[in-house]
Amino acid sequence: MVLIDITGEIIELYIEMASYILIGLLFVGLLHITITKDMVLKHIGNKNIWSVIKASLLGVPLPLCSCGVIPTSVYMSNNGASKGSVVSFLISTPQTGIDSIIATYGMMGWVFAIFRPIAAFIMGIAGGTVVNFMDRSESAHKKTGQKTSPDNTVVPGGLQIYRPATGNSTPARQDTESSESCDDGGGCGSEDKPDQGKLRKMFNYSFVEFLDDISVHFLVGLIISGLIAYFVPAGFFDNSTFSNGIVGMLLMIAIGIPMYVCATASIPIAVTLILKGFSPGLAFVFLAVGPATNAASFTIITKALGKKLAFVYLGVISILAIVFGYVLDWLFSIINIDLQSMMVKSQEHSLISEEIKIGLSLLFLVFLLLSLYRKLLRNRFSGNNKEETKMEDTKTYIIEGMSCNHCAMTVQNAIEKVKGVLEVKVDAGSKKAEIKGNFSTKEIASAVKSAGYTLVL
Repeated sequence: MVLIDITGEIIELYIEMASYILIGLLFVGLLHITITKDMVLKHIGNKNIWSVIKASLLGVPLPLCSCGVIPTSVYMSNNGASKGSVVSFLISTPQTGIDSIIATYGMMGWVFAIFRPIAAFIMGIAGGTVVNFMDRSESAHKKTGQKTSPDNTVVPGGLQIYRPATGNSTPARQDTESSESCDDGGGCGSEDKPDQGKLRKMFNYSFVEFLDDISVHFLVGLIISGLIAYFVPAGFFDNSTFSNGIVGMLLMIAIGIPMYVCATASIPIAVTLILKGFSPGLAFVFLAVGPATNAASFTIITKALGKKLAFVYLGVISILAIVFGYVLDWLFSIINIDLQSMMVKSQEHSLISEEIKIGLSLLFLVFLLLSLYRKLLRNRFSGNNKEETKMEDTKTYIIEGMSCNHCAMTVQNAIEKVKGVLEVKVDAGSKKAEIKGNFSTKEIASAVKSAGYTLVL
């Protein structure tokens, strides 16, 4: 009976969210084919406030989680973007995305849907500005502290561009977007029309690559929400020590920093917390810190930017999350809106009818089950055929730091540029890279390192 009731809570929340996530995924694919990494890099290469603002502004709509944003950020830093711009992008991007903004509006109302991206935008600017100020101060004391790349090319901001010792002068991932469009079926072949290739690439990214990155975390978020909804009575935390104020916000930070939850998967948890009596500001702290940080991504950020800047990044997120949490609580008190009633009414008077909601939730369930199969079961079922499918004359390496499809794609594109590499297969789940060809392991390790990861020899 208990299990049935918990399942009922999960299903009810899933039906409310599924249609908004499905719509959001369509916009995710549209952004993927229109905004490229090189386009982002073009606007944030200078070490000034405008680059920081642009980095934060570009990051807000992009649907990248705290792990998925790392490869893009490493690419940016390796190709000359200022440290402030990189940190600004790292802070604003994982907190929101076009998918989570739409889902936030559907589940939490217009105030949260507007406040969340604005706060992420300002937090990104603040973090990037602090980092640029620190970087300028260090540069003033250490004018000779610039690093050089292997071919003695000085990189702006002291960041290093990897160039293989074989004489290949192309920076790692310089042509990432063109290679990705071919790999993803993006119209490189002569058989498909350009529009057909773009549609295939859009669909594949939305409902395969991106969904694979969030599906497990979305499911975990639903389960946690269902457990809270069942075991904690409505309004249980009203006026308690943990329901609002600094104590509750610090608790959310302690939970959110090491936790890996994407911007969309954090929504059902935040909704359930509010319905159980937590303040809007406290829920916002979780929505900001949870998606923006996790233990795995922090390790990679430390390697890419250094310990000092990594802790500045973490501190800015934590402090400003609390500040904006108080601002949101004050805002709701000023406009005199009962958020719990607002959320219930927004779901009851949704623009999407119940029949369409159920139909879209069933459609999304198909995509979700296929994603869970790819993530959790495919390797297990195909385990007996591994020797048959493995490439001939290959070497297998363990790559530390990969946690999503973006990570695997970044590593694969970096390895493909090494001289002598004929074919590469990278799997984020097993953290393995199978490489075919006549190549130098040292150059492979350097390429992997340039992408922000570590090859285990």
